[in-house]
Amino acid sequence: MTSSVTFRASPYLVLNSKFRPRYRVQASSSVGGDSTVSSSPELVVLNGAPPVEEREKLGSLTGENGYAVSKIGVVKKRKKVDKELKSTAVLESLEVLWDDAYGTKSVKDAIECTRVIIRPDGGPPRWFCPVECGQPLNDSPVLLFLPGLDGTGFGLILHHKALGRAFEVRCLHIPVYDRTPFEDLVTFVEKTIKAEYASSPHKPIYLVGDSFGGCLALAVAACNPTIDLVVLLVNPATSFGRSQLQPLLPLLEAMPDGLHFTVPYLLSFVMGDPVKMATVNIDNMLPPRVALEQLSVNLTSLLPTLSGLADIIPRATLLWKLKLLKSAAPYTNSRLHAVKAEVLILASGKDNMLPSQDEALRLTNSLKNCRVRHFKDNGHTLLLEDGINLLTVIKGTHTYRRRRRHDYVLDFLPPSMSEYKVAFNQVVGLLHNASSSVLFSTLEDGKIVRGLSGVPSEGPVLLVGYHMLMGLELYSIVEEFLREKNVIVRGIAHPMLFSGKMENSSSEFNLIDWVKVFGAVPVTGSNLFKLFSTKSHVLLYPGGAREALHYKGEEYKLFWPDQPEFVRMAARFGATIVPFGTVGEDDITDLVLDNNDLMKIPFFNDYIRESSRNAIRVRDFAKDTWPLLLSVWETHRDEGDMNH
Repeated sequence: MTSSVTFRASPYLVLNSKFRPRYRVQASSSVGGDSTVSSSPELVVLNGAPPVEEREKLGSLTGENGYAVSKIGVVKKRKKVDKELKSTAVLESLEVLWDDAYGTKSVKDAIECTRVIIRPDGGPPRWFCPVECGQPLNDSPVLLFLPGLDGTGFGLILHHKALGRAFEVRCLHIPVYDRTPFEDLVTFVEKTIKAEYASSPHKPIYLVGDSFGGCLALAVAACNPTIDLVVLLVNPATSFGRSQLQPLLPLLEAMPDGLHFTVPYLLSFVMGDPVKMATVNIDNMLPPRVALEQLSVNLTSLLPTLSGLADIIPRATLLWKLKLLKSAAPYTNSRLHAVKAEVLILASGKDNMLPSQDEALRLTNSLKNCRVRHFKDNGHTLLLEDGINLLTVIKGTHTYRRRRRHDYVLDFLPPSMSEYKVAFNQVVGLLHNASSSVLFSTLEDGKIVRGLSGVPSEGPVLLVGYHMLMGLELYSIVEEFLREKNVIVRGIAHPMLFSGKMENSSSEFNLIDWVKVFGAVPVTGSNLFKLFSTKSHVLLYPGGAREALHYKGEEYKLFWPDQPEFVRMAARFGATIVPFGTVGEDDITDLVLDNNDLMKIPFFNDYIRESSRNAIRVRDFAKDTWPLLLSVWETHRDEGDMNH
């Protein structure tokens, strides 16, 4: 039995088998169903997709030798399609130190991809999914990318593979000569999220809005306050009325066509930092001479490609985009009060196009549920520059979730290899090199060996130890387990790190966020319960923050509770308890002032008292919840369900 599907496609969809598409994508209808565009002659397979309305008819991206077609008929045997669908492996989890491919793509790749799709096809805006995003995790949420001024949809090219593991990624493409008004674009995106919500009402929908796309994302969120949306804004253009480019806009409008080829070069330096764009695929551990040579090569190859921006944004399109921005910013700003979604703003400190840092502060005060991360050394094209991995930011801010509420254990994504390198070579690299820590373990026969051979590789395992000053030994332990055993150690941390009280409108992506990337969870009985249930390696410091912030004369002193809070739960799960100690850290530093000394200074006295008054009391909470959890576990242990 065969089935045939006919739909209108881009005029550059190649049917001739001698022409192979250079870039492969997956296209998705906003009303359901999927289609796969590949390099084979059988280009499109629609898996039971319903008829597609006129403004949602899907196109395809191909190589430079495409030619126009009006209809495509694709015939597939139903049994063969069903067999292929069943054979598709569902990705249940990610491996520790998985390859997120960050640094394998660059701005040059984005411009080359864009050149393929900018030819006019007369089609409306449409969604596409880059095939390199791959197979996402089972039950992953949808992520819709709303592009900036260019409208091509390739602004996430550096992040495709990483995001493709955690999300079903779809990118909005607005053709160069499309003149869809802003209100109609809002309706188009809104229709998509309503269809997604209808099919999966319990999963959040992510909107990533870059510059102009930020206006679009907020406008859609304002129109749909009852849908669970997570909005990520990257230098949103809601501040376009205060743009540094406002004095130049009349000149751009009056510029003759013959001089328009200079505009993309000027905008490229205003919108982003070419040096940061060119350093994306340069390993930070390379010797300075080699890194400089690589940078020179990258810049030499990047700058000539900027001429392609004149084709991406021709003069008529540029004037239309500016007109679109002028209508989008006030439209969105007038509806901020209606936004109920969870919002995360990524703001650049060197944005020469928009006052992004000031705008982040304004939006934080205007939106009900809004957080900010600043990137002080980046320009307007933040997602195309070095030093920003979008999935890392999402993980570090605990913005990733698969249901209405974030689960610290079930929603955790293990660190990738690129995150491991950045964290331990750059973030704590100086500490690592200065301390040169060494770990030893004891084998079953009592022999002490260098390394972690004496620690079980299979969980559940509970590592119990005491903090040195500032808890700096933590980073060495986590790194060694990753390096030697490829095991992520889930640290039990103070709830204050997760409460939001340590964040403000000027927060950067800092060490606390990196601690979350590597699996730290708040110290609660339920989190420990779930970690043991998933056979994790858990790192617990019974002395907590008091032990890490000890006073003068308290070196190597324990501040453990009288009751063994964790032993009973560990025994119930058959966890191996590994006690450990740390030597040396308290000996390399002498405290000049401790808490007792600071309490004698009026200003610090008031600050410490206020902080203590607002602090979360860990012991009181644990005392009430842990016995209850153990009782619940005993009731449901035969069912094997850790979510009870």
